[in-house]
Amino acid sequence: MDEMTDRIWDAIVIGTGIGGGTVGRRLAEQGLSVLFVEKGPDLGDSRLPASQVELQDADSRLARGAWPSMISAELDGSWCDIDGMIGASVGGTSANYAATLERPEPHDLDDTPGRPHPTGGWPVNYETMRPWFELAERYYQISGESDPLDPQPANLPAPPRVLPKSDAALMEDLRRAGMHPYQTHMAVRFVPDCEGCFGRRCPRRCKMDGRSAGVLPALDTGRAEVVANCSVTRIETDASGVAGLTCRRDGQTLTLRARRYVLAGGGLGSPTLMLHSANEYWPEGLGNRHDLVGRNLMFHLSEIIAIWAGNSKGENGASRSISMRDLYYMQGERFGTVQSMGLVAGYGEILHAMHSRFNRSALRRLRPLRHGLRLPARIAAQVLGQAKLFVGVLEDLPYATNRVLPDPANPELLRFHYDISPELHRRRAAFRKELRAAFRPNRAMFMGQAPELNFAHPCGTLRFGDDPKTSVLDRDCRVHGLDNLYVADSSFMPTSNGVNPSLTIAANALRVADAIVAGLRPRLAAAGQLG
Repeated sequence: MDEMTDRIWDAIVIGTGIGGGTVGRRLAEQGLSVLFVEKGPDLGDSRLPASQVELQDADSRLARGAWPSMISAELDGSWCDIDGMIGASVGGTSANYAATLERPEPHDLDDTPGRPHPTGGWPVNYETMRPWFELAERYYQISGESDPLDPQPANLPAPPRVLPKSDAALMEDLRRAGMHPYQTHMAVRFVPDCEGCFGRRCPRRCKMDGRSAGVLPALDTGRAEVVANCSVTRIETDASGVAGLTCRRDGQTLTLRARRYVLAGGGLGSPTLMLHSANEYWPEGLGNRHDLVGRNLMFHLSEIIAIWAGNSKGENGASRSISMRDLYYMQGERFGTVQSMGLVAGYGEILHAMHSRFNRSALRRLRPLRHGLRLPARIAAQVLGQAKLFVGVLEDLPYATNRVLPDPANPELLRFHYDISPELHRRRAAFRKELRAAFRPNRAMFMGQAPELNFAHPCGTLRFGDDPKTSVLDRDCRVHGLDNLYVADSSFMPTSNGVNPSLTIAANALRVADAIVAGLRPRLAAAGQLG
């Protein structure tokens, strides 16, 4: 540890998820010395269940790679505790993600004719981002099929996968109904006998995540190291830049220093740390001179629908195979992607959904009542049978009142306020109507009536832009007013788009890495370190 604390690194990356792992790998491959700082443990290739972490105490949760505390949320005026599946181990939240990495559409970033952008467009347009999307697809070895509705489809680096018969039959049903399904773009490698690790840790490295596609290749360069079980408690700054990180590890306080710092703690974690790092130069929190840090919080709404179609007898579970974008943008409405979830409507999935709703109900403090959910979950599973579950990803829009609210007494607590806006309620109703129509004539049933926010997709809380009065980061994702602090996670996004944010995070992290390298190029060239 003395070597890490005595050394001045070229870059320190806080967090090892999709953003942190990707930016650190790119920096190391370009010749920089990189230190990854991870709050949780390095679990290696161990296989741990992702479910039931909400029942663990803080130490047990962290030992299993989950954030040590539940998230405290004020949703539509009512406080509740939720488990947003926020990761805290090498690989971050991506260690348990479903490995769906899809590009957004051009109108998600650009203010295009006929499809006006809700914020006027991102400061970096789609064509500028295209090479970074392509590089991220290579980093994560994306496989799948081209979207038949895309006039410039992605040239994916890996071939399509072999579909289960029931999925192939369902795709034909959808085509006959006039839809345009394609094979989902996924970060999975072809590993013999791999059982699939969607939604849980992968012991075979067949799923590419922040660890397998980011941290491990960075370590292979010989220019990167990881310090795990290390919590960054403060970012120490002067008037213009970061001077060091104050961290806690094994009960000891240590200071880490670098020439550049990259914050990749997630859409909730990163703004929380910046606000907790207030000092005499930044009394309202780092980058917060205009009260924007933590604001404009967005998620996606998940509309889960069970579909009975095809014959799945003899198949090993359900496959996360099918995507379609027919509903992505309809008659001026911003909806999103529809995808199979890689799940069947079995007992475990139904019980998990019931637990999630219980945790947000007025009965949540009566924990023994949770056990009473098992019987209705079993009855529902018998009634539903083995229906395939699809999810509609409904785009969320930014509102300044939806924001992160750090707890002054507990820096580790992730806390936020969020109100579902009237326009989101309206768009949700329209989206559900189109979803039901899209799957006819197959039998379909929505798995819930109340809006379901995807708490694993927080974004927008440190939005980037050219005007410091309306954004926290500049177009290179450097914090306005701090010349050596960058952000490489979902916080930077001005809008949530209609797809899972993982590929966008990875592509932007590569772009940020190259901006950092460009700034350090004279020093690297003099030292003969350019990769």
